[in-house]
Amino acid sequence: MMRGRTLCVVVHDVSPATWDACCELLHEVERVGKFPVTLLAVPHYHGVPRNAAFEAWLRHRAKLGDEIALHGFTHRDSGVPSGWIDHVRRRHYTCGEGEFSALTLAQATRRIAAGMRWMIRIGLQPAGFVAPAWLLSPGTWQALRQSHRFAYTCTLRELHALPDGPVLVAQSQVYSSRSAWRRVLSIAWNRWLAHAQRKQACVRVELHPADAAHAAIVRCWSELLWRQSADREAVTLAGMVRRMRRPEAAASEQQQHELGGREADRAADQHVARVVQTEHHA
Repeated sequence: MMRGRTLCVVVHDVSPATWDACCELLHEVERVGKFPVTLLAVPHYHGVPRNAAFEAWLRHRAKLGDEIALHGFTHRDSGVPSGWIDHVRRRHYTCGEGEFSALTLAQATRRIAAGMRWMIRIGLQPAGFVAPAWLLSPGTWQALRQSHRFAYTCTLRELHALPDGPVLVAQSQVYSSRSAWRRVLSIAWNRWLAHAQRKQACVRVELHPADAAHAAIVRCWSELLWRQSADREAVTLAGMVRRMRRPEAAASEQQQHELGGREADRAADQHVARVVQTEHHA
């Protein structure tokens, strides 16, 4: 195992409505290896009511060593777009899933607080908040920094220790499954990205319930996960942030920026990356 190299496996959209698909993903992960996973739980995913059995399962997974992080409140962007560009971004680019993409400070604070109340009620204390589609409005950033409840948040490309850093560049390996051409392109993209990130300090493999329905996607991330876990230590996102905060992590973080960040970040700005990441579902 390479000294200091880590792997974070994250499952998005964990809710009663997606429970079966999430269990399928976790089963496939466990076929690769036994390591901790970060589960992004949504209190009221698309308005689905609470489920006591699901909540007990989350507590069970936490006892097994997984991390349960807060992933928005409903996962749906219920706001009204302002203009056609905003409409395209919020209704097509994110498929209406960017719940925190345009919230004010007051709106974001209320939703985050509601999500925290749910987590506390079911016996969990989340270290992290990850917005649906990784989209955080300025008001959401402010709400997170002011809350002092969370150790970290994420964007598509970065892991942010709250309230004020440090920040680790770690482009997510994530798949788009909405259509056949997106699936083919995203498989090719993630194979390239995994190769480009081979020297990075931290790799993030981010899975969505919809991935479980497509054998080609499951085969791809399972293969890449197997290869990357062979020489990396698997940690949760919270575990990665604890490492980032250590004084000795500064040198590793700088190395990650220099070795892995340049190539991957340039490619992420190209058109193919934008197409592949059009449908995050996050």
